[in-house]
Amino acid sequence: MTCPNTLARSYRPLRHLPHPREAIRQFTPNWFAATMGTGVLALALAQLPLPLAGLHAVAEGLWWLTIALFVLFSALYAARWWLFFDEARRIFGHSTVSMFFGTIPMGLATILNGLLLFGLPRWGAGVVPLAEAIWWLDVAMALACGVLIPFLMFTRQEHSIDQMTAVWLLPVVAAEVAAASGGLLAPHLADAHGQFVMLVTSYVLWAFSLPVAFSILTILVLRMALHKLPHESMAASSWLALGPIGTGALGMLLLGADAPAIFAANGLPGIGEIAAGLGLVAGITLWGLGLWWMLIAVLITLKYLRSGIPFNLGWWGFTFPLGVYALATLKLAETLHLGFFSVVGCLLVATLALMWLVVATRTVQGAYRGELFVSPCLAGLPR
Repeated sequence: MTCPNTLARSYRPLRHLPHPREAIRQFTPNWFAATMGTGVLALALAQLPLPLAGLHAVAEGLWWLTIALFVLFSALYAARWWLFFDEARRIFGHSTVSMFFGTIPMGLATILNGLLLFGLPRWGAGVVPLAEAIWWLDVAMALACGVLIPFLMFTRQEHSIDQMTAVWLLPVVAAEVAAASGGLLAPHLADAHGQFVMLVTSYVLWAFSLPVAFSILTILVLRMALHKLPHESMAASSWLALGPIGTGALGMLLLGADAPAIFAANGLPGIGEIAAGLGLVAGITLWGLGLWWMLIAVLITLKYLRSGIPFNLGWWGFTFPLGVYALATLKLAETLHLGFFSVVGCLLVATLALMWLVVATRTVQGAYRGELFVSPCLAGLPR
């Protein structure tokens, strides 16, 4: 017969933690990957070219959920630094967890994009100054992640090629995501010069990120050829390579669409037309490269599934890269008016929604039990 105290403990929240405060002590930026995956699903659902009743309402609800999660995670992570400062700063020396600082500005970018997609129709142009302020904050965080984390890699952390994974991309890609957000926001600014500044800044952010990301991808191909696949716990990282490619394609398409009007308004009409053409060609080309990476990621995932993939917060890596690639596909469908891209985009979004349901359900269950509150930076320290 089961003891009543045992039954009560089995249903108690955070039962795998010795004390509820341990959830704060073990909180890491990995959790912000959930805001990225939820936010990109909201954006993708809202842009589906399907007349499904209630679809936009579901998308907006997911956007609000993204905001709630971002606020909650920000509060928990700030509390960790306040209550456990000496332990929190150990993250800078950890070769994997520190990479997830990049998820914070990328999660914020999905909220910013949703503010334009859902907030503008609901509240009007008054949200634009708020969106602009959020964008500059996002840019500052993305630049800091893109420079400081690699600097720590070069000076304080221990890395080796055989232990490398696509997680290296996370701090670098944040600037590229901010560039795509700038492409969405720039046309809504009232001042032509302000539009020009944001557009040029976004191109700089795109160049700040993509070449570095591609250098990492080159090393990643070599690493997998020489040392084969990483441990099963990093299975979802195989999808992260799709992130900079999909975001790069989406960014060039968005910035290219803005370029003719904004450059012309600032006395450079010819440059704008060239930028539009380059944006379209780059978007198509990067989409093709992304197709290769996606198919490789599918095959790698199928191989992992044979032996089983342990669940962890890294599973959110299945969502955001697929989401941005789906958004780039839908943007190509809108630009080229080709049914092929529309069909593929809808299939990608459907796959994204299914994956989000699986990962979100497992995350809620793991968070309730307290199993997911684990900070590798504290390995070996007493609880």
